[in-house]
Amino acid sequence: MTPTASLDTLAREAARLRGRVIEVSGRAQVPHLGSCLSCLDMLAVLYGRILRIDPAAPKAPERDRFILSKGHAAPALFQVLAWRGFFPEAWLEGYGDDGSLFGEHPPAHGVPGVEAATGSLGHGLPMGVGMALGARLKGIPNRTFVLLSDGECNEGSVWEAALMGAVQQLESLTAIVDFNKWQATGRSEEVLALAPLAEKWRAFGWETVELDGHDLEALAAALSRDRMGQGRPLAIIAHTVKGKGVSFMEDDNNWHYRTPSPDEIAAAHRELGLLP
Repeated sequence: MTPTASLDTLAREAARLRGRVIEVSGRAQVPHLGSCLSCLDMLAVLYGRILRIDPAAPKAPERDRFILSKGHAAPALFQVLAWRGFFPEAWLEGYGDDGSLFGEHPPAHGVPGVEAATGSLGHGLPMGVGMALGARLKGIPNRTFVLLSDGECNEGSVWEAALMGAVQQLESLTAIVDFNKWQATGRSEEVLALAPLAEKWRAFGWETVELDGHDLEALAAALSRDRMGQGRPLAIIAHTVKGKGVSFMEDDNNWHYRTPSPDEIAAAHRELGLLP
C-alpha cells in the first residue's frame, strides 16, 4: 500500500511531529533533538508518499524496507510510525519509562514498523545491502531505503557496503545522507573531511543526487523515481539544517545532547504554529 498524502499535508504533519518530538524530549529527557529535526521532512515524505507499507501487516514479505541507520534519531522515527498507524500514539506517553519499548535507539523487537536495531553507526547500510540482495534472490520487487547521518560516513563499513551495493547493481537500494554538517563533537568536515561527499558516492558507482533535504517536492521527486533497469543503487545527499524548524535550535550543536525546558517547549511549539 503506497500512501498518497499531499505535500501540504506532509508539511503540516512534519511541523506537528517536530512538536511531538520536542515535547517527548523534554518530558522523557531524551536527547538528539537536533538530529531528529533535521531528518523529519525526509521521514514525512518517505512514510507519507513513498514507502509501500501496510501498518496492519508490518511483516508482509513484499513491503518496502526502511532502516534508520542514524539510530539516535529514533524519537523522530517512533513519532512517524505512530502517525502512520503502526501503533497508537498513546504508547509514546510512557517513552523512556522503565519497561517501555521506546528508548534512545530503535530496538530489535517489539516496536511494529522498526526493521532493525541501529545506533552503532555504520551498520544500517550493510543491512540494507543484505535486505535488497535477499529480496532480489527471492524475486520480491520491493525497495530498500537507508537513512544515514553525515558523521556516519566516517565509518569504513559504510564504504564497504557502498562497494557491495554497486558491484551487485542493487537498483532497488537507496541511501539518503542527512547532511546537516554536524556530529557529536563538532563540524563534520572538521572531524573527518567528507568533501566532496557526492563525488565520493559517484566514484563508488552510485547514481547520486544532491538536494535540499527540507524541500518536500524535491525529496518526493528523487525518492519516487523509477529504479528498474538503472543497474546502480541511488545515493541522495540531502543538505539539511540541524534543529530545523525552531530558530533557537537551528545549526546549534548544543541540541545534540540538550533537552528542552517547559518554556523552550512552548516557544518551539509557537514557532511551529502549534500554539497561538
